[in-house]
Amino acid sequence: MMRILLFLATNMAIMLVISLVFSLLGIGSTLQANGVDLDLNALLLMSAIIGSMGSVISLAISKWSAKRAMGVHVIENPQNQTEKWLLSLVKKQAKAAGIGVPEVGIFQTDTPNAFATGMNRNNALVAVSTGLLQTMSADEVEAVVGHEISHVANGDMITMALMQGVVNTFVYFFASIIGHFVDRVILKNEEGHGMGYFITQMVAQVALSFLASILVMWFSRYREFHADAGGAKLAGKDKMIAALRALQRAQNPEELPGQLAAFGINGGGVQKLFMSHPPLEERIAALQNQQ
Repeated sequence: MMRILLFLATNMAIMLVISLVFSLLGIGSTLQANGVDLDLNALLLMSAIIGSMGSVISLAISKWSAKRAMGVHVIENPQNQTEKWLLSLVKKQAKAAGIGVPEVGIFQTDTPNAFATGMNRNNALVAVSTGLLQTMSADEVEAVVGHEISHVANGDMITMALMQGVVNTFVYFFASIIGHFVDRVILKNEEGHGMGYFITQMVAQVALSFLASILVMWFSRYREFHADAGGAKLAGKDKMIAALRALQRAQNPEELPGQLAAFGINGGGVQKLFMSHPPLEERIAALQNQQ
């Protein structure tokens, strides 16, 4: 609840600052003088609603969608020693982290990976791959689970969703202004919204979203270092380093789909600016330098 209130306060503060800056710079008057009859305050409010709605809905259904997208088998009644041990491990670490016990699941893939998701830190889901259980030692799995529990305890799923909502708000806001300017000033459309507005607004949204993703991915990488530190605290630094080195040995790591990529233990990406996770060697070095 505190994070949601902080998100609303941050959004309102940024909206107020932008409104004041636009007013001081006379941007509203300039737009009107060029035939762009646009209520910037109303547009800001509408952008906040549109921008936040998708993130909130996505977060609300994150557990449901993750289970279906990844084919997660939720462990309710453990059927073997591995499931019993995994369930016991998650319970122990959740207690140590001061959160409610998450649902525990396993998904089928040869790639060693794991993820956490959920709208509430006391009602989350932690899932590991069959490849992780088959290729890593018990100590390494313990560290990976600690990493995911730390994501939950840190409220990373909520924080990332709220940040994405703020980014979406201002992508839509500025894309709409650009669309209005092109439609009214360049194409001289005098009534309603012409095709110039819709095409320009969509192209601007794509371009601005691409640039905004650099900021979102930077924050995701920053958050991964904290989850590694949390995993080291729960399982031990040596175990966390060993788990990351085991991931280095994995061939052709498969990235998790969609938003789950940001909450996995192993992330992909062609260029560092757009990677959801820092390079494994940087994560290992950060743990080695940790006091």
